[in-house]
Amino acid sequence: MSEPPRGMDIHGVEARAARPSASLMLTRDGDEGVELLLARRVDELPAFPGYWAFPGGGVGRVDRSAVELIPLLTQMEDNVEAATHAGMHRELVEELGFAVSEKGQLFRVEPALRDRILADKSEWMKAVLSGDLPLQVDAFIELTRRTTPEFAPMRFENRFMFMHCTSEVPEPALEGQTEFDEFRWIKPSIALQEWYANEIKIPPPIVTILQEVVDLQSEFSSMQEIADDICLRQPPERTILFAPGVECIPIPTATLPPATTTNSYLLGMAGGEHILVDPAVRNEEGIARISRALQRMSDSGGTLLAYLFTHRHMDHLGDIDALLALMPAEIWASQETADALSTGASRILLDGDIIVLKNPTGSSLWSALITPGHCPGHVCLNSEAGLVVGDMVAGIGTILIPPAEGNMEVYLEQLQRLNNINAHLLFPAHGPVLPLPKKVFKHYLKHRQIRHDKVLLIVEDGTSSLDEIALLAYADTPNAHPILARQQTLSHLLSWQRCSRIDSQDGLWSPL
Repeated sequence: MSEPPRGMDIHGVEARAARPSASLMLTRDGDEGVELLLARRVDELPAFPGYWAFPGGGVGRVDRSAVELIPLLTQMEDNVEAATHAGMHRELVEELGFAVSEKGQLFRVEPALRDRILADKSEWMKAVLSGDLPLQVDAFIELTRRTTPEFAPMRFENRFMFMHCTSEVPEPALEGQTEFDEFRWIKPSIALQEWYANEIKIPPPIVTILQEVVDLQSEFSSMQEIADDICLRQPPERTILFAPGVECIPIPTATLPPATTTNSYLLGMAGGEHILVDPAVRNEEGIARISRALQRMSDSGGTLLAYLFTHRHMDHLGDIDALLALMPAEIWASQETADALSTGASRILLDGDIIVLKNPTGSSLWSALITPGHCPGHVCLNSEAGLVVGDMVAGIGTILIPPAEGNMEVYLEQLQRLNNINAHLLFPAHGPVLPLPKKVFKHYLKHRQIRHDKVLLIVEDGTSSLDEIALLAYADTPNAHPILARQQTLSHLLSWQRCSRIDSQDGLWSPL
């Protein structure tokens, strides 16, 4: 990702609309207290692969049709709510093999019926209409709602539902479905402990729900009472925690489409020292979001050491006067970025520098990595929680290597360097958290190298003008913006020129 090249119109680019979805928190009384059901999402899924999550999914065509045909759903006042309940009951059958009996108890669906539903979702509706499957619309209560932030390529307004199982719960049936590869019943506090230790991955909204549950366990004697309290209060959306001590704050920026925001990261544990990475505030909405995050930090007893900028592109640099007015702190950056700031920097970051953030129970360490290629002086930050990658990779869209200041061969070298770190997670400047770092880096390295080699072959075959080279180089990507295609192609050409493989004269390229 990068700031848009001159001449590229980004007006009218908006975040995608959120689709309705649902997930279900199932709980039971275990030998040592309340347990909840978490299932591990398979690594092949596009969203949250390898994460421990609740069953659930998006509302589909079958669920909307069910509202029109199933009387219990038709009678509900809100069609979206009705379709969401239908979708959750259907997903429960598909993903775990469960349905809810007339007595409000979970039971295992007959395997042949479940197989039919897995093969054709409309079979669920047929089974309900025929009486082969019960439908208890009052079995679940809605705990809260969460909307996927605007940085995501696919967004949902998710209704988190709840059911406490008062009788024996059968074993989930994972065979036949493709969402989960294992499950576990676990105490909420233990799940959070494992998450804080970076032993398991949990989606951000579920993390905040678990935190809410654990906080309330000292006030209420039963899980049902806790759920009723959350349902009654409908607490507002809490922080977006990509990992322990890594809060994401999406800031509206004029960045490269399809992104509409830049992720600012508040690093540090509650009650401790923090740094704020890339607070790219340029308008009132951005300032308000940063202000709320800093207020939450301050309310928890935290302090801000510095505003840190990963590089000098305008979709990452914030209004420093506005930031210092919100909360005074130092400015940290590489030398190249500091030179672009009117204030300079209080601390010049060097490759290998260690940033220590103290907290009430210890400290967290972040190491600075100078990773040029996309931009001179670009900084990444690495810790046990994961790797803040800035604009080295993106969770949405592409990474532009600007020909004026980028360096394609150095960028590829730095990608390989980051790949060798074996990071737990990747925290990009644009888009959602990236859970499979090795897979991401492998894709970027392979994709860029293929394009890099292709540009050289095109020149060696006799094509000489930038426009024609770009057209051939991006023939497999017809929807690529022509300005971006030319910019990236020029970066590849300049790289081969530095390697003495090609040269340019009067704007025409030829092999050496």
